[in-house]
This record gives sequence, C-alpha cells and structure tokens, in this order.
Amino acid sequence: MHEINQKVIDEIREKARRLRREVIQMVGRAGSGHPGGALSAADIVACLYFWEMNYDPQRPDWPERDRFVLSKGHVAPLLYAVLAETGFFPQEMLETLRQFGSPLQGHPDMRRLPGVEASTGSLGQGIGWAVGMALAARLDRRNSRIYVLLGDGEIEEGMVWEAVMAAKHYKLDNLVAFVDNNGLQIDGPLADVMSIEPIADKFRAFGWETREIDGHDTGVILSTLNEARQAKGRPFAIIARTTKGKGCSFMENQVEWHGKAPSPEQIEQALREFDCV
Repeated sequence: MHEINQKVIDEIREKARRLRREVIQMVGRAGSGHPGGALSAADIVACLYFWEMNYDPQRPDWPERDRFVLSKGHVAPLLYAVLAETGFFPQEMLETLRQFGSPLQGHPDMRRLPGVEASTGSLGQGIGWAVGMALAARLDRRNSRIYVLLGDGEIEEGMVWEAVMAAKHYKLDNLVAFVDNNGLQIDGPLADVMSIEPIADKFRAFGWETREIDGHDTGVILSTLNEARQAKGRPFAIIARTTKGKGCSFMENQVEWHGKAPSPEQIEQALREFDCV
C-alpha cells in the first residue's frame, strides 16, 4: 500500500493541471478533438501515471509493467499528454496532434506510439481488452495490474457488460475499472439519451467490488486505489463523479464541448483559469 500525504496530493494536482493545459493547447492547435471528456478524466489519469502504476518509459514492452487501457479512446489527447509527460516520447510531438503522418492520431494507435496499450475508439471494446490482459497476466504468473477508463455514455454498449461478467467469472482481482461519470455524451445528458443509472449497483450486481467517489478529489482517488490493491477474488470498479470540461468555466457541463476545439482567445482564457484551480 502506498503512503499518501499532502505533498503527494499537491504534486499530483499540479501534474493534472499540466495535463489539462496540454490538452487544450493540443486540441486548439489541431482545430479538432474532444476536450470535455479529457478534462473530466485528467485527475484520474494523473493519479494512475504519477503514483499508482508500475512502468518503464525506456522499456515500453517490459512484460511486468502495469497497463492502462483508454477505452474512451476519443479523449486521446489526455493519453498523449501523460505519455509525453512521463517520457515515452518527446514533448514536442504533442504539437503534431491530428496532423497527416503523425502517430498522434484522433484515436490511439498501439502500432505507432510507445505506451499505448490498445487501439481504441470504437466504444465498448476497451474493457474487453483489459479483461484479456488481466487474464493473461494471471496465466503468465505476472504481478501486472490492469487499469481501464470507460466513459459513462460508453457503458450503454452491451459488450461492456459481457466483459464485466467475464471479469467476475475469472475472479480478476488484478483489474480496476474507472467510469468517468460526467453525465454527458455527444448527443446530450445521459439521462435523456439512455440512462445507465444506477451505475454502481450494476457493477455490484455483476459481482465487482465497487466504490463511488469524487473523481476530482486526488486524495480520495489515491486512497481508493489503495483499497483496490487489497481486494481479493474479484475485480474493482470505481465510479468517479466528474465534471465535463473540469477547470474551464465555459466548458464545464456544456455538452457542445464533447468534441469541439477552442479558439485562440478561448485557449488563453482556459490556460489562465487552469492556473487558478
């Protein structure tokens, strides 16, 4: 179990702020992308990469590594930002997001970019990847842990629940699933499009150890990850209540920022606001 103190929490909060800045600048330069859901998940991803996970950027194929699957692959700029920040590739590459020939595509491609564990973007498939990785780690007798991040709109997909069922059947206690529960998807509020509540009760009904948390409270995220390490005999689900567009006043809880690039003026405003969080 990792020791959590205020210094650790403050450092990770600063990392999350850096990730948010990179996301806004990348999407703004590219003129397209998905900033809203990237901003809502930044605190979760920062906790995973800067505290929880065991990996080596110099050996991206190290067999003993922990693995992160971005099931909601459309928020790829967040993944690219953290991979650059942790040294998988140079920071300058972030300037090439969505440019012709760049490995930083609109959705992550594991064949072209070190650190990307799964080529995702077709919603619902990432958790199946993660279940397979967790089962493989067990069969290979490795200590690797597998983390997967799903969108709440994504779990409307039926294949998600087939994977959830399989994870419990195989007692995959090396698997942790986060649901980024910001309440909005591209077509509007989840409650209007296709309600998936109660999310936590659904995971519990499928036999998962489950927690509901504030997905922007760094200390709570870290302590819940510590709990997940102690869980035995079944997978662990963390339903993280978040705010779409977190930290940017004109994006927060606004569905149009699911997939829209900010203007130069909006970029500057967002960067100022991030520095005040």
